[in-house]
Parts: sequence; C-alpha cells; structure tokens
Amino acid sequence: MGRHYIRILIASFFVKFSFAQAPQSLSSAEIRQKMERLSVLGSALYFAAHPDDENTKLIAYLASERKVRTAYLSLTRGDGGQNLIGTEQGIELGLIRTQELLQARRIDGGEQYFSSAYDFGFSKTYDETFRFWQKNEVLREAVWLIRKLQPDVIITRFPPDERGGHGHHQASAILAHEAFLAAADPKQFPEQLQEVGIWQAKRLLWNTASFMRMQGESKDQLKIDIGNFNPLLGQSYGEISALSRSQHKSQGFGSASSNGRFIESFEYVAGEKASNDLFDGIDLTWNRVEGASAIQQDIDRLRNSFDDRAPQHSIPALAKLWKAIQQLPNSYWKVRKTQEVEDLLLACAGLRIESIVSSSRAVAGTSVPFKTEIIIRNPGVKANISAINGQKIDQQLPENELISFSSTTLANSTTQPYWLVKPHTLGRFAVESKDYGYPMNPDLPTAKIELQIGEVPIMVQQAIQYRLVDPVRGEVHEYLEVVPAISASLSQQALLIPQGEKRTVEITFQRNSASSSASSIQLGSTAKGWNIAPRTFELSFPERGNSVIKTVTVTNIGADASQTLTFNIDGQPLKGIREIAYEHIPRQAWFPNVELKLQPISIVNPIKRVGYIMGAGDLIPEALRNLGIQVDLLDIAKLNGSVLAQYDAVICGVRLLNVNPQVGKALDILYRYANDGGVVLMQYNVNSRLQEEEFAPKPFSLSRARVTEEDAEVRFVQSNDPALNYPNKITKQDFEGWVQERGLYFAENIDPSYRTPLEMADKNESPHKGSLLIYKMGKGKFMYTGLSFFRQLPAGVPGATRLFVNLLTKEN
Repeated sequence: MGRHYIRILIASFFVKFSFAQAPQSLSSAEIRQKMERLSVLGSALYFAAHPDDENTKLIAYLASERKVRTAYLSLTRGDGGQNLIGTEQGIELGLIRTQELLQARRIDGGEQYFSSAYDFGFSKTYDETFRFWQKNEVLREAVWLIRKLQPDVIITRFPPDERGGHGHHQASAILAHEAFLAAADPKQFPEQLQEVGIWQAKRLLWNTASFMRMQGESKDQLKIDIGNFNPLLGQSYGEISALSRSQHKSQGFGSASSNGRFIESFEYVAGEKASNDLFDGIDLTWNRVEGASAIQQDIDRLRNSFDDRAPQHSIPALAKLWKAIQQLPNSYWKVRKTQEVEDLLLACAGLRIESIVSSSRAVAGTSVPFKTEIIIRNPGVKANISAINGQKIDQQLPENELISFSSTTLANSTTQPYWLVKPHTLGRFAVESKDYGYPMNPDLPTAKIELQIGEVPIMVQQAIQYRLVDPVRGEVHEYLEVVPAISASLSQQALLIPQGEKRTVEITFQRNSASSSASSIQLGSTAKGWNIAPRTFELSFPERGNSVIKTVTVTNIGADASQTLTFNIDGQPLKGIREIAYEHIPRQAWFPNVELKLQPISIVNPIKRVGYIMGAGDLIPEALRNLGIQVDLLDIAKLNGSVLAQYDAVICGVRLLNVNPQVGKALDILYRYANDGGVVLMQYNVNSRLQEEEFAPKPFSLSRARVTEEDAEVRFVQSNDPALNYPNKITKQDFEGWVQERGLYFAENIDPSYRTPLEMADKNESPHKGSLLIYKMGKGKFMYTGLSFFRQLPAGVPGATRLFVNLLTKEN
C-alpha cells in the first residue's frame, strides 16, 4: 500500500461534518491551543449507547487539557427516546439527536461516530438488546472504528450488568470489552485487514458515576481531577461541559455550569491497569514515531516564536514542520499531525473559504453551480489557489480582498442519510462497510479546493452550503439538499376503515425541477378485501405550476388484515421529502418511500369534539381527526369553564406537567370541568422536574416503571369495567400489534378511589397495575395513563384506538 493511498484513505476518515455554519476563524489563543496539541500523540475513545450518554466534561478535559484526540462512539442515534421539542419520533428523532451530538462535539472538542444499531426503545436486558441489534454486526463496526481511530484508552460510560439500567447501556459495555479484545486479534473480522491493521488499546476503563447504581467499588479506583480552568479558552471544563450538554435539547438536558475541583473515577476493566493517570505507560510524545526525535524541537521553536498579534509570522515555521513530518515513514500519527499542521497554516493565514449555492435544493442527476468565496485576511501571506473540483485556476490570492470563483458539481444522487437508503430492521440500519462510523453522509456535495500556503499544498474539503439572512437569526447556513425530481406527500399516513366504508386520501405531487415531464403513477398490489381506485394515473403539471393533487379512494370490502399501499413513479418507489427544522441544529431532509397504511377496524365512536392541550409534542390530534373527531388545540393560559364546556373530553398531551410552567393554574379549571360532567385524560409524565408535584384529584406517585415488550401479556383484572366495555368491547386482541412498548412511567402508591382495570408486566417481572387509572369525579371523570397511546394512535394500531375512544366517552 503506497504512501499516497494511505494518506487519502485515512485522511478521508478524518473529515469532520458538524454544524452547518459560516467558516470560523480562530483567535490567537485558539491557535496557540492547537499548537500545543502538536506535541501530544495520544487518543481516547468514549463508548456508550445513546446521544446524551457521554460525559461531556471528561471529553472536554481530554480534548483540551490533555490535548489527545478524543472521540465518542454512540452505538445508536437515540431514535427510540422521547422528544421534548416537537412531534418527531423514531427515524426523525434520530436525525435530530445526531445533529445535537455534532453540535455538542463542536463545543467540547470531541469527534462523533455511530454504529448501525437502531434505538428500538427501552430494553431491560442486554440479551434482548443483542437480539435486536444483531450483536456480531455491531461488534464488527466497533472493531473497525477501534482499528481506524487507534485509541490508546477506551472508556465506557456503563457497567456490563444490571447496574447500567437500560439494556442498551449494559450491551454497550459488553461490546466495548469484546471489541477491545477483538481489535487486536487478527482472526477477528480479518476482511478488515485489507484496509486497517490490528490495534491493541492499552486499557479499558469504566467511568463510574454517582447517579443510579453506577458508583462501582471505590477501592482501587483511579481518580483524577478534571475541574481545571483553561485560560486559552477562557472557560473551565465544567463550563464547556454545560454548553455541550445543553445541546441535547430534544431530551431536555439543559445544564448549569460548574467550576472548581471535580473528581472523576474509573474502574479497571481490561488491559494494563493504571495507577496514577489514564495514560499511565503510554508514550504521548513524538518518541512513539520512528525517526521523529527532532520534530518536537521544531514544535518548541514554533510555540516559543508565536506572535499573538501576527500569527502569519508562524507560517514559515509551520511549513518547515510540515516538510519534516512528510519525511517520516507512513503511520497513523504522520497523517494525523499533517492534518493538524495544515489546519494551523490556514488559521495563521487568516483564511476564510466558503462554497455556497443560490438555492437550498438541487435535483438528483443535475449539475449544480456554486460559488467559492475566499479571502486571506492576514497581511504578508503568500497563498495560491491551484484548483477547485479539478478545475485549474493557479492564481495568487490578494491580501484582504474577497474574490470568488464559479464552479459546478454533479449531484449524482439524493442526500438521503446513508443509514436510511435501505430498509432497516427493528434493531439495525442496513449500512455498507464503507460508511461505518460516519455521523453524516461522507459524500455530501463537496467543494475540493487546492491551495498552496508557504509552499505547502493543502486540500480543503467542505460541504457546499446554502446561505441566507434570517431577519431574527441573522446569517444562517444550511447543507445543500439534493432531492428527487418529483416528490409527493399524503394527507394522511394511515387510514382506519370499518368494513363496508370508504375513505379518501389526497396525494400532493411536487415538481422539484421545471424540466420534469409527465410521469406514470402506479399503486402497489393490495390484499383481498381492499378496493383501491384509481390504480394508475398519468401525472402532468400545469405550465405555470409545480404541484398537482390527486385523490385515491380506499374501500374496505371485507379486509381482515392491515395493508401497506405503495406508490411507484415510472417503476421506481415514489419518494417524499420530510424536513426537520429547529434553530439549534441545521435544517435536515430525508426521503422516505410514500406509503399508506390501510387498517381495518371495528369501532363505535360517539366522540365529536375534544380539546387538546399540547405537552412536549405528539401526533395524537391528527390521529383523532382521522377518526372524524374535531380536535381543537387549547391555550392553557386561556382555559375557563365556558371554553371547556363545549368539549366531550379534554386531553393533556404527553409530559404536559414537565414542560408547561402554567399547568398548575389550569388544574383546578380542568377538575371543575370534570366535576361538572367532563372527561379529563392525562397522558404520561416523567417523575422529575414536575411543574406541579400534587397534580391529581386523588393522590398517586409517578414511578420509572414501564413495560417495554410491545407484546407483553395484559390482564383484565376488572373485566367488567365500563372503560373496557363501552362503546367498544375491549379484548386481548386489542393489545395485538402494538409498537415499541406497552407504556412507561406508570403510577404507583395509588389511592383506592381509582379504578385500575389493567395489569401488565415484562417477562419475569411482577404485574404492574399503574398503566391506567380512572377516577369518578362528580358527574365526570379524571384518568391518568402511562399507556403509550402517543406511539400507537399515529401508527394506526386499531386496538389502542378503540380503547382511547372508550376512555373519552362520558358514560363510562
């Protein structure tokens, strides 16, 4: 394997994709910080299960105090969690949490990687987790990353047993240990050795914690103080950590900063035991590189001569250092330090490069024009631009003058996130080996800019972005989206249709390119009992319009099973465009197949109109509207008796008590409404950070108990309870086909005034009766439920829908 090939292979893996933003310039203090990092040749890998599992304070300390390369491997993207900022769940929540992690790493100085494991929801055992994840495949990816990143130290967040709590947590610790051993074994995943070598990390440690049962055994633990203040960054690692941690906004993890002494503890797991320091016995100097004994002297001279007011004066010394490093034999650290020196050359030159497009979208298969703006802002710097995307330029850059170059790139395919290109299972994304680990697509539309600074050739690769000026946020940068030529959206994602009845769905087709011509739309085959009309139609757009709406009618003529109706365009799956936009992360788009779930249902629905008070965000209102119920979203600050009197029921959205500080003032109004004959249904809340501790008309407490097995047995302990009998007779069949879980944060210590008609439990656990509480309150009723209706109703689960309607009915 030649030197050039190694350089390209490893450097490509080091490309950092993070928060879409204008190019940042480094201050002289930050440049000095990076110069100090040149002397340190060490690395650490933090290993856990989810976004927000990582210890951001430790990552900041390792990256900026110890100056080692620091990476976080989150096995999942957090797809199965709850969302406190919107209605996204599953895949889309994973997209949000991916970007939140990238933003966190931008702040704390770490790097971010992922495996293909899918967060299928809370798991109580590592055995269940491994069944979903296909353990050996996730292990394969972890070994690949260790062999790529070559960490000296691997640190887990969790222990490998029940002390870790979540089954994903336990599994992450087990995988870390097995990967630690397997990465050094040439018999393990030998196909990887065509591109990487085996790697033996020095040690594996568990980073113990004071929360839950994670303290470990204090005897013989390694303890280090990470509460340092970094004067070059102007912050303590506690302050950096808080900023980083607070990026996990979808999880409600806003954090306060801390200062002063802070002790982290580590328990030995494998490898060579450490007595005094995480890096005991590890040479973190240039002595670990053959023939590099003189390199450190060059770095010392560079640092000693650095001029804070004229960083460009360091360019000759950096160029000399770069050339000296190129004389070394090929190695991991040669590539890594070459990149660090090139980054410093760009920073000392005061270089700013930005490649931008005039539109946020391009269509797959088209040529995309973009403009590269470049400026050298520090005086006296001789810099030359050689080429952009292979187009020769060979022009010297003037001092402090913005110049631009026009180029094009071919948008070969859509920017579908690589882990969503193929269908995934309940436990894993289908990911090709070339993409292992990447947080984002490594092949986003990119500008490759070839420069020379101080006679050093540098290739700058950056994702092409769209730039706009928002009147509130100011200058905003977004990644270029490459979309299908024609996309579509459905007015509903699921149709629940009683036998003998029909429903219609509107399909809105969008032409994303003016050159898109007429196309043929075909609807997929359906099972017996469904009648679809029309089955095909020709699609053409008006001369001056880019959208057209078609209507499909679906009739249940005896269907006894659900059906997914697919749509094809010219023989290929029709794609939708789903966008996710929040101010703390870049706008994202993904392109799911357009599909419609058809679900037979037998239901009596007397409910006409309900009020809905949104909590953290869910999609139940839309699911109820699909049943023909009028749903009004209520402003909790404007509730009064006359407003509520017009509703059959009032529903509290998930986690309302956690997220709305005005909820306490509204409870009395809600309970008066119930007492006068109304129905109040309160969905699950978390037992921490409650806005109102005593929120119920009769007492109960919230636990962390949950039933995670979506097919767990449900017992009807009060089978004659009206809620299970009117207007729909609820049977065991109504608990079939549930998704992800039965429920969460069940009630306990329940006042005997409540009816608790259901019991359920995961395997080998005692039955829990806190999933559904019903309290007769004057002429009406109050209910609290931990059943995960917020997942079931949007998924079109008929039994959950029937039960939910029963709960809203006044008569029971």
